[in-house]
Amino acid sequence: MLVRHAQAGSAAVDADRPLTAAGAHRATAIGVWLADNGLAPSRALVSPARRTVQTWERTGGVAPALDPRLYDNTVEALLAVLRETPDEVDQLAVVGHNPSISVLVALLDDGQGDDAARRGSASGFPAGGVAVLELSTPFSAVSPGTARLSAFAVPGSD
Repeated sequence: MLVRHAQAGSAAVDADRPLTAAGAHRATAIGVWLADNGLAPSRALVSPARRTVQTWERTGGVAPALDPRLYDNTVEALLAVLRETPDEVDQLAVVGHNPSISVLVALLDDGQGDDAARRGSASGFPAGGVAVLELSTPFSAVSPGTARLSAFAVPGSD
C-alpha cells in the first residue's frame, strides 16, 4: 500500500514539518481503516520527514524503516525502494509524499482494478490518502502495470 502523509503544518525546514491536529486525527483514522480492512503490513518503509514518521506512528503499525530516498519524492526512488523489498514481505506500507506517491499508483496500476479506487486516487490524492495495490510480480520485478489497484481511501475525511 502507498500512503501519503497526513496534513502537515509549517516549520523552518521542510523535513521538520509536524502533523497538524487534523493530520494527527487522520493518521489515527488510517490505522483504524487498515485494521478494519484486514491490512497489517509486516514492513513499513517511511520517509524520514517528521510528518511521514508521525503519520505512520499514529497508525499503530509495525516499527518503521526510514529510507531517505523516499524523501527525494521521485518515482525512480520509490521504485528502487520497492524492488529491494524481500520477497517474504507479504504486505508492505510505503509512506511518502506527493507527487511521487500518486504518480507511482497510476504507473503501477494495470487498469483492471477497482474503478472507484482509480477515480479516487486520480482526483488529487489528498494528504492521508491510502492506495492498496496487489502485485502480480515479486517486489524485485515491480514495473509499470504490474499491480492492481484494489482500494483507495482517505480515512477520517467524513
